[in-house]
Amino acid sequence: MTGKPRHMHLFLVIGNVGQHHGAWREPDSGIELADSIDFHAEVAQRAEAAKLDAVFIADHLAMLGREAHAPAQHLEPVTVLSALSMRTESIGLVGSASTTFNEPFNVARQFASLDHLSRGRAGWNIVTSAFGEENFGSDPLPSHASRYERAGEFVEVTKALWRSWDADALAVDRDSGVYARSERVHPINFQGEHLTVSGPLNIPRPPQVHPVLVQAGTSADGMAFASRHAEVVFSAHQGLPMAKRYYDEIKNGAKRLGRDPDSIKVLFGLSPILGDTQKDAEERQRALAGLLNIDYAKQLVAFQLGGIDLTNYDLDEKLPLDVLPDPTTINRRQGRFDLYRQLIEDGETLRRLTEVEATAAGLQVAVGDVERMANEMITYFEAAAADGFILIPPSQRVDGRRLLSEVIPLLQERGYARATYQGTTLREHLGLARP
Repeated sequence: MTGKPRHMHLFLVIGNVGQHHGAWREPDSGIELADSIDFHAEVAQRAEAAKLDAVFIADHLAMLGREAHAPAQHLEPVTVLSALSMRTESIGLVGSASTTFNEPFNVARQFASLDHLSRGRAGWNIVTSAFGEENFGSDPLPSHASRYERAGEFVEVTKALWRSWDADALAVDRDSGVYARSERVHPINFQGEHLTVSGPLNIPRPPQVHPVLVQAGTSADGMAFASRHAEVVFSAHQGLPMAKRYYDEIKNGAKRLGRDPDSIKVLFGLSPILGDTQKDAEERQRALAGLLNIDYAKQLVAFQLGGIDLTNYDLDEKLPLDVLPDPTTINRRQGRFDLYRQLIEDGETLRRLTEVEATAAGLQVAVGDVERMANEMITYFEAAAADGFILIPPSQRVDGRRLLSEVIPLLQERGYARATYQGTTLREHLGLARP
């Protein structure tokens, strides 16, 4: 294991024209090109030029809300990342795949294939999925605890499948006609409570042995899972104190399990709204808010709050806590429910909740000029509240471009971000050992 890196680790969320639900309405958003590989390749190439660790594509398995007030540009992540592997050379390629609505053999094949195609740049964001069951047999969504139990087995199986080919399994002996040494390819014969898989994988061992494992759990189950399995964790919190507390809990949880705390990187989720000055940035924030379909935003907030009815609440009204369901009954996105409940306890209005949800799905929104943005990132990094950031631009063509062309160079000048790639794989970018 290498020592703690001096620079921040940086991921950029791509896969859409921007995170803000109203940004697609801007004249130069690129929404007409959102389903083309050229649009996404342009963003990924800019991120690579800025020497970021990775680009990241989230995934949704259903549409939220009965009306499509915001574009559901969710192309399947592994498909897009495989195409991007041909358009990039060094940057990591991370995508989501559900452990609830997939089978481990398929996921192991997909990410092994991506790792081979990209020569060791693949990462898998492990999600248990909080919705979408109506598209996979219409069974009730399994309980929160059950989803994480299955996810634990799922990760065990995928790792065993990736290792089912020994490092020296390939012979490629044309004279003897032996491609692979059969004694070096092993069944895994996994039998668990949720999964039964024989193996072996029908693809040779991936370049990284197994792709980097990423996770974003903020519930108690999610944090326990992250401490045990994850190598990169996304921190979805509001403010430095909460971020610091989460960071310490994840690191201490890993240590209690016998893991090196530096073998798990915590990236704080940050959505930057940028302007030439603080006033310009605040005006941009107001302009984005003016593009938002409020009814749709209220639907999204209602979903995060357990499906309560917000129809009759005024936007500038503070929600009473007694309208919220008992936290123990929440089966979908427990971490997000806790975050929004805390905002309500802090006295935030419904309007503020819709802005938080529409801009970055509950993650921290930072508003300011380039200097202020860099300073805020340095503050979190120096306070050991983050090993880096997952950057979520409200608009790729406005905030995303300024982020990569102005904020990141400033961090590079100050020694907080890499100026060149020192390795070729995502593990090397992150300072993670091969398994």
